[in-house]
Amino acid sequence: MGKTPVTVSQEELLRQQEYSQRIHQYYQEKLGRAPVACTDTYGCQQNESDSEILRGMMAQMGFTFTHEPEEADLVLFNTCAVREHAEMRVYGNVGALVHQKRRNPDLIVAVCGCMAQQERVAEKIKKSFPVVDLLFGTHVLYKFPQLLWRRLEGGKRVFDISGDASGVILEGVEPNRDRSVKAWLPIMYGCDNFCSYCIVPYVRGRERSREPEQIIAEFRSLLAAGARDITLLGQNVNSYGKNTQAGWDFADLLDRLCQEEGEFLIRFMTSHPKDASEKLFQVMAGNPKAAKHLHLPFQSGSSRVLREMNRSYNREQYLELIDLARKYMPDMTLSSDVIVGFPNETQEEFEETLSLIEKVRFDNLFTFIYSKREGTVAAKIDDKVTMEEKKRRFQQLLEVQNRIANEQNALLVGQTMTVLVDGVGQDEEYPLTARTQGQKLLRLKGAGEGRIGQFVQAKVTKHTTWSLFGEIQD
Repeated sequence: MGKTPVTVSQEELLRQQEYSQRIHQYYQEKLGRAPVACTDTYGCQQNESDSEILRGMMAQMGFTFTHEPEEADLVLFNTCAVREHAEMRVYGNVGALVHQKRRNPDLIVAVCGCMAQQERVAEKIKKSFPVVDLLFGTHVLYKFPQLLWRRLEGGKRVFDISGDASGVILEGVEPNRDRSVKAWLPIMYGCDNFCSYCIVPYVRGRERSREPEQIIAEFRSLLAAGARDITLLGQNVNSYGKNTQAGWDFADLLDRLCQEEGEFLIRFMTSHPKDASEKLFQVMAGNPKAAKHLHLPFQSGSSRVLREMNRSYNREQYLELIDLARKYMPDMTLSSDVIVGFPNETQEEFEETLSLIEKVRFDNLFTFIYSKREGTVAAKIDDKVTMEEKKRRFQQLLEVQNRIANEQNALLVGQTMTVLVDGVGQDEEYPLTARTQGQKLLRLKGAGEGRIGQFVQAKVTKHTTWSLFGEIQD
């Protein structure tokens, strides 16, 4: 068992609540109304979950919420550092607020999250984006009320990327969630894997797991609020529990949550192959409330490239793991992440990735061209492969996966399955949306938003590469 992570103390929580009350009073006196906030979130589901916590803090400060930045008194960007494209989008959208700031000098612009945790980014924003009033990193998220109050009270810009990489766990803040039927539930934070291409351990800190009783309590509150499709979150959920007092592993936690009363479905992401266990697959197979879907990133089909990526498994071990999972869940669906164009990946190694995709037949792939991240080991490699060649390979990979996804969806036509109706779509003929256990989008005929939140029997009648179509079987 590793070092037990530090949980933000009750005294610190009370202190932050006092700052929230000051902010609430400040805006009441200044505006004579409730202030309005707009949050813009980039990146993974963990960032979405963090934004829910930040909105929970803002709700304590008296904020209401909008999706339109021009209506807001505070605009907060919760950022991602995994790929360069996400950073460029943040810079562009922050810069676009210059004119709004001139019209309304009291507008507060805040930047937080993984991108903000990097010193080079903080310096760039400080020098080049005077529109930003407040910047804080992932390690001090719990101090958001205090930092905002410093900005409001002192009138000076506040930048804080302090904090220990060992990180903390924040309990006791009620998230402000946008959805009721579907919900994210973080079970751990940080990462200890240090994949050579990945910036996450540097900006999220070391692995730290929440205690089971805290997770169970929040899980029950989600069910009570109407959530029926709950996704357990972590940078690597399979390594959950290494530093908890309870000593549970992830399979223990999943099994325990499945014993809760009610009709619901549990998903989880993201998994690392090196920690995925036979015990986990047994628990998934043995619990009807555990979705029979596995998101298991493989990143490359080449053992040499995997070694350079510091992934701690090889091609053969990954394929053996897939076979083991399918032994217990023959009909499960599979999704994965794959990187094209890791430095000096050869054509033959790329073809190994294609052959792995053909062999496994993933239902869905999240595909990326390698993005150099300053501060990682891979960023120091002198890459001889051109971007033109990487884009060519990327397009070839998409063509292969799109064909497989279409073929996988075709196999489901004519089947009747239990699905959760989760929303309303734009298709007039198929107005309801649902997700299968395998995370496939199913568009349904039928009327009435009263179906949302219900598990129904649905027959699949047709398909495309990207979605299924069907009818509710009453």
